[in-house]
Amino acid sequence: MASPTEGRVAVYIDFDNIVISRFEQENGRTRGPSLKLNDITAETVAADTKLAEQLDKAQVDLGAVLDFASSFGALAVSRAYADWSLYVNSAYREQLMKRAVDLVQLFPAVRPAKNGADIRLAVDVVEDLYRLPDLTHVVIVAGDSDYIPVAQLCKRLGRYVVGIGVAGATSRFLASACDAFADYDTLPGVDDADANTEAAPATKALGGEDPSASPSGVKRPGKRVSDQPVANDGNKSPVKPAAQRAATDLLRRALRLGESKDDVDWMSSSAVKNQMLRMDPSFQESALGYKTFTEFVKSRHNLVELKEEGQLRLIRLRVAPE
Repeated sequence: MASPTEGRVAVYIDFDNIVISRFEQENGRTRGPSLKLNDITAETVAADTKLAEQLDKAQVDLGAVLDFASSFGALAVSRAYADWSLYVNSAYREQLMKRAVDLVQLFPAVRPAKNGADIRLAVDVVEDLYRLPDLTHVVIVAGDSDYIPVAQLCKRLGRYVVGIGVAGATSRFLASACDAFADYDTLPGVDDADANTEAAPATKALGGEDPSASPSGVKRPGKRVSDQPVANDGNKSPVKPAAQRAATDLLRRALRLGESKDDVDWMSSSAVKNQMLRMDPSFQESALGYKTFTEFVKSRHNLVELKEEGQLRLIRLRVAPE
């Protein structure tokens, strides 16, 4: 349960904007002036292996986006705007639904409605700000300058505005209108192959090989030691290894968020557990066979270091010896 003193966050994702921007960032504008999502179908991807590879290369890890947003407080509102009947978008539906994101359907008109998502998103933001006066943070995931008035309104109403966009496809004026702005590529977890297990590659829907099952070629930070789960000493609970690995990954992501966002090495164990619960409310160390959170942390001693100062317990990601 969220603490009554922590922030309450609303997240709004212009999904088409992020997917298209990410595709063009990774592949360039090689397929015309702009990627047209409604031209991509299962048939065209099956017939064009290059396109399938480009889509896989440019897949978006929305888990990393939501994890970063949750570092500001509990997610009270999370919405993604798109035409979810399109093939490329539909590949992400399960990933978003697992994180309880509200999928807002934008029905296509006879002519493409360029500002369809912009207008609907802006209307929802204004409505939510007045309907939910306890919202403290607004996170806008987009790069379009059309969102500048929305960001400015949120600030006038006393909300802290965070923007997230793709480098090279984000208006610098939108970034200036926010209290804080982060490039998608710099979010903790985006460059981590193990953290990207929730991503939904386009070829997966076609029965192709899931890249998350094998090395993706993404380089890991060389500074850290192995983050594989360790044996649970003394724990005889018949917990599946997959659940243990997922809990280890959750711990690592929470620590990386704190390290990146707050620029600190050591974090209190209570702050780390709160962040883990914001990212995954189903986390329970008891379900993994541990009596306390401290026991859970100690069992991951190859990933984290634990320092006890009286009643205060501090943890950080383990650093490999130089």
